[in-house]
Amino acid sequence: MPAIPRPREADARRIAEDFERFRDGLPRPLEPYVFDTYGVDLGSEYAGLRVKNPFGKASGQLSLARHQVERDAESGLGFVILKTVIAQDSGGERSMREWAIPETRMLVEPIRGRLGRDGWTVTWKGRGWFDTFHAYRDFFDQALRLGQAADMLVAPSVKYHLPGVEETAWKREEYDFTTSRLLEVWSQHYGDRPMPLEKDFSPTLAGSERATQQARIAEWFEAVPSLIHRAAPGRVRVGLKMFNALFEDEFQLRMLDTIHSAQPGEGRTDFLVYGNRLFDPARKFEDKLGVAYGGPDLSDRNLAVLERFRFARSRPPGLPAQSAAREDALPLSATGDIHSGRIAIEYLLRGASSFQMHTLFQLPNGAFSMRVGSKTEKCLHHLLFHPEDGAIAWLLDLQRRFVWKPEMNIDKKAQWCQQHWAAVAEQLSLPDNQANG
Repeated sequence: MPAIPRPREADARRIAEDFERFRDGLPRPLEPYVFDTYGVDLGSEYAGLRVKNPFGKASGQLSLARHQVERDAESGLGFVILKTVIAQDSGGERSMREWAIPETRMLVEPIRGRLGRDGWTVTWKGRGWFDTFHAYRDFFDQALRLGQAADMLVAPSVKYHLPGVEETAWKREEYDFTTSRLLEVWSQHYGDRPMPLEKDFSPTLAGSERATQQARIAEWFEAVPSLIHRAAPGRVRVGLKMFNALFEDEFQLRMLDTIHSAQPGEGRTDFLVYGNRLFDPARKFEDKLGVAYGGPDLSDRNLAVLERFRFARSRPPGLPAQSAAREDALPLSATGDIHSGRIAIEYLLRGASSFQMHTLFQLPNGAFSMRVGSKTEKCLHHLLFHPEDGAIAWLLDLQRRFVWKPEMNIDKKAQWCQQHWAAVAEQLSLPDNQANG
């Protein structure tokens, strides 16, 4: 995208005024204010389900307690993905139990990307939910109740069995037991409505012996959706949270192709979460060698891979760019160094309809302009109203460029970008004085 957004002059003035005015508190309710003032519909979808706005909290140590979910609900977040629980069978056995490690210490620190951009990363030793599965079900129940009252979607994240290098069989009972028991909790609140569920492919898998063979990783992406769907036919919407492998970008593209090439049915993923943090096998944190990290290099890689994927699929032979709709494009929830509305819109241009953040919620208060409120409110203020990096300014800029209709919500804009990626790339390459409007 260009260096700065260029909405209409009157809109730019209003955004600057609102940014300053809302430093002492966001407007309530938030979404109607944004629509009435700017004609921007923040409504979108996650896993095919409606969310009031596209900003959510990614699974992690900030979504493992009731008070955290309650604060996010009160602050106006669109959705929350709970801490990843480690799947188990009916006897309580967990094949991935080495991922059930409590956090001992977290370190938030600046990081500079290879291209010279500054950002932030968070490092910690913990992995998944370390309490009992029974406790997770209770937490899930509480979180659903809180979310429902505030129109905030809540979804679980699960790490199921993945066969290692020497294994040939899948532990299907882990899939059956864990999925069905979580669905029992969900159904108490939402009845027959399908439950969204993220299958967590943790970034630490990149440093695991399980991820040393490319063929084995492809097998994971082919088999996992079927195993989860079979546990509760028609009742679960499966999302694969893809990790960044240590292999080259071409392997990331092959993984995306593998997921999208599955035929409709139980073997097809319902939505995609892209893409989890980078992994540095040589980086040390406390006594652990090999840690995951984020920052500018993460968003640079994610955006480049998604751009290559969209561009390669946007112009089938013989069709102009505007007619190049891809019927196989999966709903996409983006994650990875989303520290501003601008970065979120970069992901939207590549087809993302929702945005998951984690590091942003851990930045020091000095990184935000809002003077009062919770960290979640400060994040929303920064993500939406910042005059140069905020989503509202960039959405109005793109609305001018692409002649989007005001009634197009975030989900519809993402679908449009998926279907017209070649036109998006061409339009953004034009000087501002040649853009539509």
